[in-house]
Amino acid sequence: MARPLHLFAAAGLELEYMVVRRDTGAVAPWVDRLMVARTGRPAADCRLGRCEASNELAAHVFELKVPRPVTDFTVAERAFARAVKQANRLLAAFGCELLSGPMHPTMDPTRESTTWGHEGREIYEELDRIFGCHGHGWFNLQSCHLNLPFAGDAEFAQLHAAIILLLPFLPALAAGSPFREGRITGWQDTRLDTYRRNQTRFPRIAGAIVPEPVFSEQEYRERIFAPMMRQVARVNRSGILEAEWLNSRGAIARFSRGAIEIRVLDVQECPRADMAIAALVFATLQEMVARHGARLPDLARRVTTTARQAQLLACARHGLASPLRLPDLRELFRLPATATTTRAFWRHLHTRLVPNALSESHAEVIATILRHGNLADRLLVAHRGRGGRRTGFLPLVRGLADCLANNRMFAPI
Repeated sequence: MARPLHLFAAAGLELEYMVVRRDTGAVAPWVDRLMVARTGRPAADCRLGRCEASNELAAHVFELKVPRPVTDFTVAERAFARAVKQANRLLAAFGCELLSGPMHPTMDPTRESTTWGHEGREIYEELDRIFGCHGHGWFNLQSCHLNLPFAGDAEFAQLHAAIILLLPFLPALAAGSPFREGRITGWQDTRLDTYRRNQTRFPRIAGAIVPEPVFSEQEYRERIFAPMMRQVARVNRSGILEAEWLNSRGAIARFSRGAIEIRVLDVQECPRADMAIAALVFATLQEMVARHGARLPDLARRVTTTARQAQLLACARHGLASPLRLPDLRELFRLPATATTTRAFWRHLHTRLVPNALSESHAEVIATILRHGNLADRLLVAHRGRGGRRTGFLPLVRGLADCLANNRMFAPI
């Protein structure tokens, strides 16, 4: 059995994309065709270069991940970019390509896709029976997952506390989903707003998105897993629902593999942008633990989870313009009194951490976001004046697909 990785020894990374038709930009539920082209059968997973690829619940969603935790985000970026190019070459044979971005701007999930129908389909059929998966919250959400390791309760406590403190401010940086079904929603991170409402029938599954301040495995199992499993017991007749992967908070403890998975980051327009944001989050959490370590759980308990959720939702709605409401980060990073927005907070961290923590390329990405806006800001500028018709979104979809294919940032024209 492999030894557990310690804090910040490496990071696991996953990116979700969708298959769309090149001519119309519409969702194409044909990940199985991609798998057949790669492996000769509709397999549930395969290798693409230095990445592992797999199907997801929805038949049009395709996930790429690094096969083992990495220590260099630039190396991970190159692996993802090459895997995207390889997938696009295979998809071109039937007029399709991969599309980046956290939500398709015009998709109607009730009629444009279906659940995966091949290897491993039984679990998806059961999920559909229990939850009714033909909606945006299941079929139209793509994110970047950042997995951070810990070894034992002491490391878990520090990492979980640092994530609780930082998590509410992540959507401001990563928001990229201002549209749904051809309309501007008023949220910069519509994916997160949709995600939090996805399982209201069982509110214990997602909680407040910001995790509760619990700092040992036993406490986590007692306060988070046990109530959640009691709530779903009446529909879990087959026993298919298991606590670790059913848990839908914005950061999830995976005790079986010694990691916390952060799930609130909208997938960006290209791997370069995703890896830049992931690298900055990694460096920020590392700085928090290095400087404050054992103090972090006490700091995380000072503010209610409800207040942290309010900050998270403000960042999801208003992005970088969101007011900085919580006192924690001002104290931890000695923010100047003039830093009153999340943009000012991230700019302060960018100045402080970038010289040693990020590559030059990734530092440029963060600088671009802070100067010109997150992906949602830039998408809104690009779409201005085009109206709400589905055809009006085709240039935007084509632009995002081109950014992904060429690993470049989205710039409004």
